[in-house]
Amino acid sequence: MFKPRWKKEAQLLLKGAKKFLHYKRDLLAQDRIDEIESRRADLKAAIKAKDLDAVKESSKQVRNTCEKSLAHYRQPDWLQENIEVFWVAIVVALGIRAYFLQPFRIPTGSMQPSLNGIVATTTHEQEGWDKPWIGKRAVDFVFSGRSYENIIAEKDLNIRDIKDASFFLFSRTKIFFDDGSHVVIGSPPNEAGRIKTIALAKERKRRGITPHFAEGDPIFQGYLTSGDLVLVDKVSYHFRQPKRGESFVFDTRDIKTGGPASMSSQDGGTHYIKRLVGVPGDELQVKQPELWVNGTIAQEETLQRVMAMKPDPKGKPYTGYANPKGQGQFSPFRDPNFSVTLDNDPEKGNNYREFFALGDNSPESLDSRYWGSVKQYNLVGPAFLSLWPFTSGHWGLIK
Repeated sequence: MFKPRWKKEAQLLLKGAKKFLHYKRDLLAQDRIDEIESRRADLKAAIKAKDLDAVKESSKQVRNTCEKSLAHYRQPDWLQENIEVFWVAIVVALGIRAYFLQPFRIPTGSMQPSLNGIVATTTHEQEGWDKPWIGKRAVDFVFSGRSYENIIAEKDLNIRDIKDASFFLFSRTKIFFDDGSHVVIGSPPNEAGRIKTIALAKERKRRGITPHFAEGDPIFQGYLTSGDLVLVDKVSYHFRQPKRGESFVFDTRDIKTGGPASMSSQDGGTHYIKRLVGVPGDELQVKQPELWVNGTIAQEETLQRVMAMKPDPKGKPYTGYANPKGQGQFSPFRDPNFSVTLDNDPEKGNNYREFFALGDNSPESLDSRYWGSVKQYNLVGPAFLSLWPFTSGHWGLIK
């Protein structure tokens, strides 16, 4: 920070000449490599001796030697240097994401209150409601992950379609109208479907009635609270077996999550987070509110926490494990006497060993009770760190 300018420039030149050697070594003749190394050594000695005249001369020699070593070579300027650093940083980040750590945004409320999904809260009934001033919106977003929406129909609109438009870590639902326009709500379709006006529109569409918003009708007034942003450890499962009771992320390749309309948002190939409640060889049974594993009540602390049905530190209660009702016609677990044994047949290979996934918010979770086991090749890794929002009550290591 307090180095003289001549010294900073000389050291940058040393660094640039070294990079030149690394990047171009396969194109350089050995005598040129030796000469560049010799010129760099002269410059180092001049810097160490604090001989300004020698530094200027040695710097000139280093530049000339590099420029003449390859035809058309020109020392990169500061913009090129920074662009290079930027792209290297991106490559490193992508490498970390692909092989070590992957960020994952929880889209649904199936793990509440252990982990939060995106929640839509409407204020349609509050006449004259509008978004708060921009300062409060900024603070609420940074610390609580809360964003405000006030979407009003500016003219009579007929809904043509409602589609999931999520990408990367951003959950979005697009509502298309017959005039070619559309609006975007920052939540996945399952949560958007809980917004009263949109739920009514979907029900009308299902019954063959054209869903309609009159001019001035609220499409969505209220706020969205972000789901927890977690880091997934993609390395651990290469060195150890998954443990019963931990939160884990998996993809849905070859898992039949489609079919009934209530489950259409869980498409194959997407990623989900649930509680790992059964490992290969386990026999599982739901005796509401308990989960039984191999003939006894599950003993893991995280599973006991769900079964105890006590509130978390923020006062939100756990619900216990439920035998499905309503949409339970799609689940064999509607029968409390039903049990399942997870496959551990070594002849099928390790990739086909079975695991069982349940949400901590059991009554509101679409999980292995409906679409069966998760195979080992679906596993991504345990969720180990909640990064944001800071005030969710979950910031830090995930239990």
